[in-house]
Amino acid sequence: MSSTDASPKSSGLLFALSAYGMWGCFPLFFHLLENVSAWEVLVQRIIWALIFMLAILAFTGRLRTFLNHLRSPRTLFWMTLSSLLIAMNWLVFIWGVSQHHVLETSLGYFITPLLSLLLGRIVLGERMHPLQAVAGGIATLAVLFELWELGRLPWISLSLATTFALYGLVRKQQPIEALNGLTLETLVLTPIAIAWILWQMMNGHPLAFGQSPWISSLLIASGTLTAIPLLLFAAATRRLDLNVVGFIMYLNPTLQFLFAVFVFEESYPPQRLITFALIWLAMGFFMAGLWRAHRQRSKPSTHDTVEDSVLD
Repeated sequence: MSSTDASPKSSGLLFALSAYGMWGCFPLFFHLLENVSAWEVLVQRIIWALIFMLAILAFTGRLRTFLNHLRSPRTLFWMTLSSLLIAMNWLVFIWGVSQHHVLETSLGYFITPLLSLLLGRIVLGERMHPLQAVAGGIATLAVLFELWELGRLPWISLSLATTFALYGLVRKQQPIEALNGLTLETLVLTPIAIAWILWQMMNGHPLAFGQSPWISSLLIASGTLTAIPLLLFAAATRRLDLNVVGFIMYLNPTLQFLFAVFVFEESYPPQRLITFALIWLAMGFFMAGLWRAHRQRSKPSTHDTVEDSVLD
């Protein structure tokens, strides 16, 4: 491999590790905001993410391109739908961390790629490697086992997996570059966020923002931390094969799992280890299927590429 070939792959690996590493460490950050209501963390995250994204668009000279997307009714429809899904995902994650359910959030992100695989097969008619079908069956068995042991649905895990998988499906229906997409999503959600803040103020409910410099700084930082991993991820997908990016993805829930057990010392029933073992087994079949399918292709599929990101 020449040095010119190695350099993009090396930088792509660094971008992917950075993105998933940041997402995996999110419980540590949002744990600092556990005394702030999940709703306020969500609305502040939306508003400050929009401000950060608009600043990047202006700095990089891409504001005109972004404004062109606002003229497309189709784009606005799909991005409104995706914004509602990602907002629900963020809310459940923030609430789960604040209520010390990091293990359940971790389980949700282990299930997500397997659910995405199922949606791709059923909704989009995408081809599935036999090993990936096995992975889907094992993951389903894991969820059914969890349901049987708990006597209830692990709703945090399933909510996170469902909303993020559907979010990916919607974004596939209306592909848009990551920088413009996230800006448009936060723009759609910002009026709702502002309305919630005004409603709180009119009803005499004090906001955590402005109560102390520390909390205010954390809430502002939440917007920045929302945007950066998504931009790093977009850059990584342009430089690495998708099977490599898919494998690195599991760094996120693995870190969350480790933080839940060894940092937050969450208690969990013994059968939860069986559930995770089944999910990790499914993950192994899933990645093996990706690798086999990739080897069988004569050329990489052009529709799997991601458009330019701000880091390019």
